[in-house]
Amino acid sequence: MTPTLSVIIPALDEERHIGATLQALAPARARGAEVLVVDGGSRDRTEAIAASGADRVLHAPRGRAAQLNAGARAARGELLVFLHADSILPAAFDAPLAAAIAGRPLAWGRFDVRISGEHPLLSAVAAMMNMRSRLTGIATGDQALFATRALFDRAGGFPLQPLMEDIAFCRQAKRIAPPLCLREQVVTSGRRWTQQGVVRTIVFMWRLRLAYFLGADPARLAARYRNVR
Repeated sequence: MTPTLSVIIPALDEERHIGATLQALAPARARGAEVLVVDGGSRDRTEAIAASGADRVLHAPRGRAAQLNAGARAARGELLVFLHADSILPAAFDAPLAAAIAGRPLAWGRFDVRISGEHPLLSAVAAMMNMRSRLTGIATGDQALFATRALFDRAGGFPLQPLMEDIAFCRQAKRIAPPLCLREQVVTSGRRWTQQGVVRTIVFMWRLRLAYFLGADPARLAARYRNVR
């Protein structure tokens, strides 16, 4: 039997993107998927837009890890998909996902990613992200992480840290099972790269990740991230 599916979307002031993200999920909702938006205190129309395209709009303290965990606790699904508010899943993403985890009660993984935008380096960035996660077993939230509830609970959910919560989760999850790397593409917004400059953003994010792997405090890294943004 196909497991019940819940898509969890953390959001904060995403009125420009959340509508398209939810519209792309409408076919899966028609097939029975549950869509939850977890708002972290938006001051724009995010909540109003989400109310018309999601099954439920929840509230949680600001912070992606706290919002994702709140969504997971409230979700009815046995299979959890964690999607950024500016990312678009394929209309039929649920079929290959269900096939990939069939017979695997402890399973997790991510989709391939494509970054929207006209800059020629964005396709190279996406290719490197996809290759890196296949080689290391570490993915990022841009790649739409997913997990069975059993694995998510055993991994302890997302650590309550202000940055790199996706990497920390992957570290825990890969101790339980190897990741499933699906070829279907989630399309994520290139705004983070184009606003600050593609090369500059690549270098900055690699420096942050290197510092994190070397043991830097996530709170200090989050402060650096906010200052650059």
